[in-house]
Amino acid sequence: MRYPQTFIDDLKRQADIVRVIQDYVQLKKKGANWMACCPFHKEKTPSFSVSPAKEIFYCFGCHKGGSVFNFVMEVERVSFPEAIKIIAEKTGVPLPQVIDDTRFEARRQEKDDVIQLNTWALEWWEQQLESSSEARIARDYLQNREITAETQKIFRLGYAPDAWEALISYLKKKGASSMQIERSGLVVKKDEGGFYDRFRGRLIFPVTNIQGKPIAFGARTLKNEDAKYINSPETAAYVKGRNLFGLNLTRDEIRRQDFAILVEGFLDLIVPYQAGVKNVVASLGTALTSDQVKLLSRFARKVVVNYDGDRAGVQAAKKAIEILLAEDIEVKVLVLPENSDPDEFIREFGVVEYQQRRAKAQSHIQFVIDNSLRDRSLHRPAEKAEAVEEVLPYIKAVSNRIQKREYFDMAMDALQVTDISLRRELWQSMRVGTVSTAGQKILRRKDERPTVAEQQLLELLLASDPLRRAIIPQIDVSDYDELTTAPIFEAVIALQRAGIDPDLESLRGRIGEEGGTVLDLLPMLLMGSSADDHDKDYDPRIAAEKCLDALRLVNINRRINELMSEIVAAERAGDDAEKISRLSAEQIELSAKRVMMMRAADGSAKLM
Repeated sequence: MRYPQTFIDDLKRQADIVRVIQDYVQLKKKGANWMACCPFHKEKTPSFSVSPAKEIFYCFGCHKGGSVFNFVMEVERVSFPEAIKIIAEKTGVPLPQVIDDTRFEARRQEKDDVIQLNTWALEWWEQQLESSSEARIARDYLQNREITAETQKIFRLGYAPDAWEALISYLKKKGASSMQIERSGLVVKKDEGGFYDRFRGRLIFPVTNIQGKPIAFGARTLKNEDAKYINSPETAAYVKGRNLFGLNLTRDEIRRQDFAILVEGFLDLIVPYQAGVKNVVASLGTALTSDQVKLLSRFARKVVVNYDGDRAGVQAAKKAIEILLAEDIEVKVLVLPENSDPDEFIREFGVVEYQQRRAKAQSHIQFVIDNSLRDRSLHRPAEKAEAVEEVLPYIKAVSNRIQKREYFDMAMDALQVTDISLRRELWQSMRVGTVSTAGQKILRRKDERPTVAEQQLLELLLASDPLRRAIIPQIDVSDYDELTTAPIFEAVIALQRAGIDPDLESLRGRIGEEGGTVLDLLPMLLMGSSADDHDKDYDPRIAAEKCLDALRLVNINRRINELMSEIVAAERAGDDAEKISRLSAEQIELSAKRVMMMRAADGSAKLM
């Protein structure tokens, strides 16, 4: 779509750049120019200047500048032709006939038609929510969610009557043609011909463009229907993944605070907004897209992701982090307790508590590390390898090399990758894009041989049924579950309880092929020493108990090392002092316990 160049030149001359910009920022006269705090970046001292004589603006802080057209395109996030329309409306200059090809004009007209029909539909749905008796169910729902009447009007919530053709009839009365109604996305085509209303008996949430015009709708069921939400299909006015819910209302506050809180659903934005948290946008309940991030990045370069804390929400947050990092956005993550969403949390605990937790949001890398360790043990080589492979892509996505290295060191400390040469190899492989092989490198470096204590204990247990009956009741899962030989311990205990002697065949059958290299240890353990190999004063039970004490001491040493890594990671991540104090207290307690065990063990530590 193009306007004649003569009109553009005339409009530029007629448009008062000061008056246009004053609609967006508070300008103050300073000499020949006008000054203000820049609307494009956060600042306390005004560095944004407007020159009416030169018909330009310029910010000495962020270096944005240009004509009145450039300003409106930037602040409104619109194309050049749309900026011309906005300035013409503000200036009171009638628009001429645009120069355009027929196909483009038809598409533009279809888009305008969709927005017009959406506007009519929304006005009607708003009236229904406000006054119809049928809409009481929607009003009760909003009241239960503590949504005020004022908030309902701000977000233009509505109610679609539970009727098959109520909206169709209304739109036809407004003058819409059947073709326009079909293209609007507000109806669904019947197999036998004709149409019916897409949204029926539902609470309506309008999705608007950056200028606040309704381009699509989300609709929540108020009954026990399988589809909790249904949404508009793509139309000439709406393409999925290109818009953010609420941005037309929150963009100025996002720009002022220089960061945005990214949530998932409609109410996750509406409730915080109502409570005074107004730098929020919602990704419309779908996976965040690069187009949405590019739109958001025009207003802020920092984002706090606050999705639901359940597994689906965590996965969505991790995907969002990848997309945000790709656009060089600084990312933090806020996970609320009990897997609650922002809507639930604020209504239960209040906005002050929410803001306090938001201020302590994790760095994206700490969030990814924590989730990589969920249900995994770093003492199991395969699981440690999986955790490392899961974390590295989120480090690789960071463009700033200094930050990337800092995040890498944080991750290696937290995941207990202490071998210097291995860390160097992982850093190099990540830089050249081969993070998928990180797990193989971890597994290749991991020593699979059992400690002296676990090997001797297994040999004694496999050699004597009376000893198994005496010792196995003393063994707790925590004594062996972090060991390489854990599958063998599990098999021996299970066979003993089943009354089956542990031999090579029964052990292999119990462990299964997934035991991997652990199976190769069985012949050595079965051929190991027994009581007959020692002098007459040798007591296998005492020896087994000493081995068990030694394993417990090994576990304490491991936990102390883990705590040291966690304390370092917590300090680097800037965690609160309470967490660091708690970790330090546990480390001190275990260190004291270790000293007592070593004294009582009477030399059993030598078996490690």
